[in-house]
Amino acid sequence: MAKRKTNNLVLVTGGAGFVGSHLVDGLIASGYRVRVLDNLRRPTHTGGLPAWFNKKAQFVRGDVDKKSDWEKALKDVSYIFHLAGYMDYRMDFSEYVRANAESAALLYEVIVEKRLPVKKVIVASSQAVYGEGKYVCRVHGLQYAKPRDEKRLKKQDWAVYCACGKKMAGPIAQKEDDELMPTNPYAITKRALEELALMLGREYSIPTVVLRYAIVHGSRQTFRNFYSGALRAYAVQALAGERIEMHEDGHQIRDFVHIDDAVAAHMVVLKSSKANYEIFNVGSGRRDTVMDLAKTVAKAVGVRHNPLLKGVFRVRTTRHSLMDVSKLKRLGWRPKKKLEDNVRDYVAFIKGYPEAIRYLRQSYRDMAAKSLVQ
Repeated sequence: MAKRKTNNLVLVTGGAGFVGSHLVDGLIASGYRVRVLDNLRRPTHTGGLPAWFNKKAQFVRGDVDKKSDWEKALKDVSYIFHLAGYMDYRMDFSEYVRANAESAALLYEVIVEKRLPVKKVIVASSQAVYGEGKYVCRVHGLQYAKPRDEKRLKKQDWAVYCACGKKMAGPIAQKEDDELMPTNPYAITKRALEELALMLGREYSIPTVVLRYAIVHGSRQTFRNFYSGALRAYAVQALAGERIEMHEDGHQIRDFVHIDDAVAAHMVVLKSSKANYEIFNVGSGRRDTVMDLAKTVAKAVGVRHNPLLKGVFRVRTTRHSLMDVSKLKRLGWRPKKKLEDNVRDYVAFIKGYPEAIRYLRQSYRDMAAKSLVQ
């Protein structure tokens, strides 16, 4: 990125984490002054700033669900990337509301009350808001699928069914104006974040953009939390000499996007007025299966591809998840990385943390104990 100095101060919430820290690096490389608001909370962090945190960025320790922390962090800020949030499927449901939905309300509340001259707000959402997504029924045509029946899943029937009882063909890549059918607390509160941000942005003339992430891959992804993220689990298992353990049959289709491409998307919508008050999918546009991912991991690590398929499944997890990224491409953005790049970069990173296998085993025990994996 060409460096062009600017007096604009950019706030990145969650800026010490995976996506946030890479975005901070990109902003600083482009000449922006950057401030980070992060609580450094476990399990993502260990209570202190990670080694990769960019020393040129200002750091404010605080929580996005506390108004006083927002007031402190927003002083003299021109642009805001609100990336901090609560992820995965956990049992403390109220935390999703505080971290994902209430945080967005507080952000706009402070901007309006203090009459802050904010030029743009960009908030991070997720493909999870789409739910099971779009499929085609041979009888009824295009359908938005309901969550899969747990009784069928326990019989290792992984298919997606229409309400008429027939298996559906598909899936079809999701577009930003598709119907949303979130199926878990994380997805529901991300939808709330989107609606709050866009409504309040329009109401008070604060240009606002929503980015819906696919599955983002790259270095710095935490190895202390394996509640989600197949690449993390597969890489750690392969490096530890264990068989890669997969859910369902391994043929689930996903969109895996590299962190460099995701950061580039953030920079594009930051600079484009055409992005204001719009929602954009951020993905690779590819159709990779989790089996493709496992094979790529095995090759990168140098072990035989011999996955372990026990027929287990994650509760409230979609069969397939695809994103149409043509809207973001119309702003001039293009994904440049391949699945092999994603895997190579993460394997190189996680090799430095052999203790990761211990965290993986603990996460699996926790999920089993809470019946999140069956």
